[in-house]
Amino acid sequence: MALFDPAAATAAYLAQLPPEAHAKAQAYTHGGHWLLLWGFLVSVLVSFLIVRWGVLVGLRRRLERRKPRPVLVSLVVGIVYLLVDSLLSLPWSVYADWWRQKQYGLTSQAFGGWLGEQAISQVIGAVLFGLFLTALYALIRKAPRIWWLWSGGLTAVFVTAVMVLSPIYIEPIFNHYTPAPAGPVRDQVVAMAKANGIPADKIFVYNGSKQSNAYTANVSGLFGSARVAMSDTMFKQGADLAEVRGVVGHEMGHYAHYHSLWIAGIMSLLAIVAFFLIDRLFNPVAALMGADTVKGVGDPAGLPVLSVILAVLSLLGTPLTNSLVRIAESDADRFSLEHFNEPDGLSKALVKTIEYRAATPSRVEEILFYDHPAVGNRIRKAMDWKAAHPKAD
Repeated sequence: MALFDPAAATAAYLAQLPPEAHAKAQAYTHGGHWLLLWGFLVSVLVSFLIVRWGVLVGLRRRLERRKPRPVLVSLVVGIVYLLVDSLLSLPWSVYADWWRQKQYGLTSQAFGGWLGEQAISQVIGAVLFGLFLTALYALIRKAPRIWWLWSGGLTAVFVTAVMVLSPIYIEPIFNHYTPAPAGPVRDQVVAMAKANGIPADKIFVYNGSKQSNAYTANVSGLFGSARVAMSDTMFKQGADLAEVRGVVGHEMGHYAHYHSLWIAGIMSLLAIVAFFLIDRLFNPVAALMGADTVKGVGDPAGLPVLSVILAVLSLLGTPLTNSLVRIAESDADRFSLEHFNEPDGLSKALVKTIEYRAATPSRVEEILFYDHPAVGNRIRKAMDWKAAHPKAD
């Protein structure tokens, strides 16, 4: 009997897609890299326009004449800024988040449906981040010299609260979640959950095809609200039981190893660094933007300045944040293979994700731009696992 060759098996999986499909995936992926730069430039332009318009300074002055509490000023100015920013950025969002997906066949959602969901999302985001900004400016007022140090704790609290509440109150606004229906798939998933100490009632199917044609599953929530959710696209694209085991096993890895929690913790530490730099850079950047009427970092009318600094830091920090997520994704793959031993099921599922994530980038490209390990590398690791752990006939 011929020895199993992981390299040949990996090549065979990648060859399931024709060259034109790989070329299309590569074009989509490379275009996405450029979107990072163009999106950054759009955000800087929008922030500059808001500063030059003077709407936030005018609003802050009108509110201050009525002598309300500073908390109310921060909340109102923050919400108005976020809504104005969203409105001015809408043409870019239409192109990047809907039209481009439509052009590549990654969504079947009509523009009206997308726009309605976008409006709801922006309103929810404005309220949530408005509350966060209100607390942030309260910190600046209470501890003007070391507010950035406390910002990490504030970020941790905010991120944790959103993660806990999102599956309960936010995600159901956009999609319908139901327990996996009775049948072989549910039986398999329940058995997998029970074998690994994961509550079997935390496995859901949702109508993800409403927004995207992408083959996907996810884990969301935290503590009691955490759950694994499979998009109906998995079943519309003919996922077999081996694929379900491989994919759900991956998502269970996120759940079992608390990836969401430790990523939130690391992001909170990074927030301290970011806010420290904002504290030091705010005044010179405000001067460059012509924000002469902004009173300093504690003035909510200076949110566009803060946004520009964050945009720069976010762009420069993309390789770091992507690497953090890639580590978690690799660990989830390893969990799936170790606990469910479905290298072929996982590989078949990964092939279906190539259409929105080119399979064989260079190592530098993967480090800089990929928030998941490259599909080619993931399949190769699965095939290496298969070679080292052959199933009994």
